[in-house]
Amino acid sequence: MTTLQDRVRLIDLRETPLSVDEVWQAVSDPAAGGVGLFVGQVRRTDHAKSVDLLEYSAHPTALEELRAVALEVITDECTAIAAVHRVGRLTVGDLAVVVAVSAPHRGEALRVCTAMIDTLKARVPIWKHQVFLDGSDEWVGM
Repeated sequence: MTTLQDRVRLIDLRETPLSVDEVWQAVSDPAAGGVGLFVGQVRRTDHAKSVDLLEYSAHPTALEELRAVALEVITDECTAIAAVHRVGRLTVGDLAVVVAVSAPHRGEALRVCTAMIDTLKARVPIWKHQVFLDGSDEWVGM
């Protein structure tokens, strides 16, 4: 019998481009009938301003907190969970975060995937510095 900790299959912060396939494969399991997947990417506009680039930075405890969030949101009904977040400089179209949850049924996979991304954004100390084409900038998540 697997523990909830065994079901947390991939948790990472990376400066390199993210792979949806890698996260998908991490939660792939013959016991799973559904996979909830969230992919966050850098968008062209925010607050009606054109985005030039984003710089994500993370506190040294961010990886530990990301793992803690995964353990908090996963349920006995889930088969596996995975989450990877970028840090460093990203441009429009780059993937910033990929989260996946597998479960025997889609409802639980989607519910836990939503809980994972929402809790990650609220609690994991990752900060986003947005730089706009007009030269202005803002910090998000401080």
